Amino acid sequence: MTAHPKQTRHAGAATAFAGLHHADEPLLLPNAWDCASARALAGQGFRAVATTSLGVAAAAGLPDGEAATREETLRLAFALGSEPFLVSVDAEGGFSEDPDEVAEFARELYAVGVVGINLEDGLGPAGRHAAKIAAVKEAVPGLFVNARTDTHWLGAGDAADTSARLDAYQQAGADGLFVPGLTDLRQIATLVRRVHAPLNVLYSPDGPSVPHLAEAGVRRISLGSLLYRRALGAALEAAADIRAGRTPTGPTPSYGEVARQVAPQAVPSGVEGG
Repeated sequence: MTAHPKQTRHAGAATAFAGLHHADEPLLLPNAWDCASARALAGQGFRAVATTSLGVAAAAGLPDGEAATREETLRLAFALGSEPFLVSVDAEGGFSEDPDEVAEFARELYAVGVVGINLEDGLGPAGRHAAKIAAVKEAVPGLFVNARTDTHWLGAGDAADTSARLDAYQQAGADGLFVPGLTDLRQIATLVRRVHAPLNVLYSPDGPSVPHLAEAGVRRISLGSLLYRRALGAALEAAADIRAGRTPTGPTPSYGEVARQVAPQAVPSGVEGG
């Protein structure tokens, strides 16, 4: 049976995304929270864009990390899945403790064009998280599963716990391993040597630079919620400047530029609005 052209393109995109984790330079992955931010980031030359669970949750007025944004996440994935850039989705813990339900969510993501999923353990049982990873890989083999452990992020685990969890997730079929909160270059380099899958860390303005992370062997550097929080900070700063009689500084996309990120054909050039 001949593969459908859309399926072939999607498989090629998934392979390309996996390949970015084995390129000469690490994958610097920015995280978007809506269509406009994702398309704007892609317009800056980023081949792949991820979502941020905090940004998606905050924009919807819902809590992050409590499995409250399944539909919002799927809706954003549906909007971005057909874009020419590669999309990976932050799915918290998969929005369920049932591995089969997590696998079904992953299947829905892949069906709309998503090529990667980030699944966090929240320091729950490693065996349960490994079962989720295995279920996803069985249901959607082509989807890149980035398995996150929160031992450093939540500060409740040690190096032995981190290694044990990463081992379990590798054995379950994870394509990448994510340890947010880890910023010590020696510890990072040790983990790089120990694991087989590409190691992902979270960029921190107070932590190592991208070149230093690359030198340590990190293969994927995520920006997480940083861009969303910076955008919110810039908005607050601009509002304070205006209230104080000052002119806001910094780059400000025009109304038309932002509107065209969402509907390129709907806004004539030069049109401004509210």
